[in-house]
Amino acid sequence: MNGNSQTLIPLYPGKIPNSVKGPDEEIKNVNDIGQIRYEKVSSPTLEIFLPEKEKATGAAVVIIPGGGYRIVAYTNEGTDIAAEFTKMGVAAFILKYRLPSDKTMTDKTTGPLQDAQQAIRTVRSKAKEWGIDTAKVGVIGFSAGGHLASTLGTHFNKPVIADKENISLRPDFMILVYPVISFSTDLMHKGSRDNLIGPSPSAELTALYSNETQVTPITPPTMLIHAGDDKTVKVENSLRFYEALIKNNIPAEMHIYPKGGHGFGIASERTPDHWTDRVELWLKRSGFIK
Repeated sequence: MNGNSQTLIPLYPGKIPNSVKGPDEEIKNVNDIGQIRYEKVSSPTLEIFLPEKEKATGAAVVIIPGGGYRIVAYTNEGTDIAAEFTKMGVAAFILKYRLPSDKTMTDKTTGPLQDAQQAIRTVRSKAKEWGIDTAKVGVIGFSAGGHLASTLGTHFNKPVIADKENISLRPDFMILVYPVISFSTDLMHKGSRDNLIGPSPSAELTALYSNETQVTPITPPTMLIHAGDDKTVKVENSLRFYEALIKNNIPAEMHIYPKGGHGFGIASERTPDHWTDRVELWLKRSGFIK
């Protein structure tokens, strides 16, 4: 298998946990430049991109695209990103996660996190088959996918899936790109919050999913990337998370571009350099890749 080839597998080999039986209403949209977005996802999948054998570093990353917990931006924040990682010798796994809905889930607030935990669990459980070092499995998330990635990185001690073998659900590193972090009134991206925990959530639920309040001394090393002029997800989301990481002595690196807006993916014309180059340097310095 080379860096371009791909295998798509169902995320759960058997029954999807926390699911309500009903028709599969998933919608695939393709825009005029060929970018794919999914809506109403109820059957989650993992798409596998392995680097060429001679390039492989043993590191792996689960990619969580954004879309406000309403869509999954599969090309811009998925396949485009997988290509960048396989070039670095990092195995990439795109998670098409369930989008929160009372129609398809018993508890819509935990559905996406179940899928993220299952993705990490799957990568570690099949590490030998895919040539992966189980101590080098990280996550990258964008926008609302950054919220899900940061939830994965701060809630791994609270499993919401069956994990009989007790496989670690903790990502070894996190990369958060223009992430939604907080559901507090002053920082939240309203669409993401409303879609996941509802328009008038309890204070407890808001705090639980405001991940700047969930950082502990065992949160994974983190890299944050954001643009200061982001009008969709306030840059303070990244700033607050960074502060929480520093308070807990977590190795953290942050790059704030003055301009770039929201949702830039790997579009080089929106930022003055390729942020994926910075990611590669960070992964090297952190000892995840050579």
